[in-house]
Amino acid sequence: MRLLIVGSLNGHISAAGKIALSRGAKVAHVDDVDQAMTALRNGQGADLVMFDVDLDIGRMIDSLKQERINLPVVACGIGTSTETAVRAIKAGAKEYVPLPPDAELIAAVLAAVAEESSAFIFNDPNMKAVLRLADQVAPSDASILITGESGTGKEVMARYIHSHSKRAGKNFISVNCAAIPENLLESELFGHEKGAFTGAVARRIGKFEEANGGTLLLDEISEMHPRLQAKLLRAIQERVIDRVGGSQPVRVDIRLVATSNRDMQDEVNKGTFREDLYFRLNVMSLELPPLRTRPGDIAALAEHFTKKYAEANGVVIKSIAPEVIDILRSHEWRGNVRELENTMHRAVLLSQSDVLGPEAILLTGGRGIPVSAIQPGVQAAAIAAQAGKSVPAGASAAGPASLVGKTVAAVERDLIIDTLQHCLGNRTHAANILGISIRTLRNKLKQYNEEGFAVPPAGEGDQAAL
Repeated sequence: MRLLIVGSLNGHISAAGKIALSRGAKVAHVDDVDQAMTALRNGQGADLVMFDVDLDIGRMIDSLKQERINLPVVACGIGTSTETAVRAIKAGAKEYVPLPPDAELIAAVLAAVAEESSAFIFNDPNMKAVLRLADQVAPSDASILITGESGTGKEVMARYIHSHSKRAGKNFISVNCAAIPENLLESELFGHEKGAFTGAVARRIGKFEEANGGTLLLDEISEMHPRLQAKLLRAIQERVIDRVGGSQPVRVDIRLVATSNRDMQDEVNKGTFREDLYFRLNVMSLELPPLRTRPGDIAALAEHFTKKYAEANGVVIKSIAPEVIDILRSHEWRGNVRELENTMHRAVLLSQSDVLGPEAILLTGGRGIPVSAIQPGVQAAAIAAQAGKSVPAGASAAGPASLVGKTVAAVERDLIIDTLQHCLGNRTHAANILGISIRTLRNKLKQYNEEGFAVPPAGEGDQAAL
């Protein structure tokens, strides 16, 4: 975790920095927006920005957007002024942290940003075999190609390899090749000089240079345009890059890891991926098995995600009922670990006791146990109970069908808004019924407002809405 502090934080820089350092973060400090942008362009890098609200936070957010630097910004200021916090959030800050800094609050912010872990949760022999191979090759500098279906944990594996390599103390930089347009990906990877194209207001260090000395992950590399594949091949072969608009080659020292959810040999045969690049990347290959072939991992992962989302939502879950594990093991898991994570997140939100039971499990279809066969109607009762409502006669069988196909976010949003309506807008009562903190509820409602959903107005005299 790399933390960049911008501004004086009203004299609390030292305290905030010490807290972050004690939680394992690498901390850097600059005085203003211009210095912050210079540091980021020059490859200093950051995973989170803590920004003094006495500075122009709107300018900082706009500068990051203009130069396509995706970083969460947390505003910091004295006290808990509602007006100051609202102004910062409206400007684009992800959160407002009052000063003097609270150790637990800063730890929670850092944990939220560093949610991705390099620790693998596994018990199944199929995954143990893959991890043994990963442990063998991690200490080398060999390029590694990680393949597997979407949701199997390819990026987590890449982080695991980095953390077990001799470069573990250096940067781990990730680029999603599928998420960045082809005309911008070249600049993202190799950087650019000032004036190289419209919008290039200053020199920008690319991901190759930012990862210098560490590991660069090219996620979903099979989506990369063939023109860029040629430039990438030279960078891998010679460890030299050319910034867009630059005249001097730049030497880099990186360990390259690439991932794909496609059959790479098939992509080569079709002519969409260069064969020479494929062989350069595929010095070592790791294929992650789908979750349906790793039944021994399901219980361990379910417990991990249950604990994670129970803590995130302020819910007490002491254990998972054995019949829940049986249901999960019978499911197909076409979405792999990501689908299981969503299922357990949903279950935590719907659970009615400190033992997570079958009534909270809403599966998303497949050839496993059909949703309708798992105690029909119980899910609808659970949702209604969460909102303090009764289930209308004849509605129990229809409940699950109305939820199947929805994302976890949609189910959560409907549950929160329905509960708030039931409480006539009283945030305090709604949070108590939902089993979440007032702060979590406020953040969710802010998000729904920004996304255009109708949120019930605050109830009269509800101090929690302030």
